[in-house]
Amino acid sequence: MELVQAARLIQSFENGSLTKQISTVENQFSYQSIENVPNLLNRFSVSNETLDAALVIKKAAGQINVVIHTLGIMLSLPYILEKNEVVEALSLGAGNTGKDFDLETDKRVAEFKFIHWQGGPESIRQNQLFKDFFFLAESKSPKTKFLYVLKKEIPLRFFHGGRALKSVMSRNRVLDDRFREIYGEKLVKVNEYYQFRRDEVEIVDLFDVLPVELVRLFG
Repeated sequence: MELVQAARLIQSFENGSLTKQISTVENQFSYQSIENVPNLLNRFSVSNETLDAALVIKKAAGQINVVIHTLGIMLSLPYILEKNEVVEALSLGAGNTGKDFDLETDKRVAEFKFIHWQGGPESIRQNQLFKDFFFLAESKSPKTKFLYVLKKEIPLRFFHGGRALKSVMSRNRVLDDRFREIYGEKLVKVNEYYQFRRDEVEIVDLFDVLPVELVRLFG
């Protein structure tokens, strides 16, 4: 089923408001016998095809973060690359692509985080951010290293904070093993590591470099 067709079927089922539609369905099904169920299903446009449509949309939505990441990097390139800078490699998809960083040029290596920070205890997002910073900072590449983010003040608040490194790396065995291989147990907090390596990676707020029309989209 095509995504557009699936969206139309779900929109038809929602009938303007999913909450109201569910309430209506619940009321209409009350005190009905099995003989009336097929008619009710038809009345509310419910069929195997409707379920198939919902599953199609769910699958597409599961990939939307990858789409945003890909498009975000591509649309950022004209505003971050220098004149005559040459792109050597891009890693736009999710998972193990065999490439070290999202972007590598003849002058820089870079990671991008299109995270809409809320400013609260966002531990999983912080874990991902730390991983990218760590592998950039520890890279042997002689090129300039960049970490591009949205709302730079919130990531910096995390890097200056005292969250335990053990907590940050608890769900990433590869990261934890690599960190312990280099530093052992002598660093225990995020701010300790950041103070030690802060000059290795330039953290750039994309809101400062992208045009207004793109900034509004990232909002």
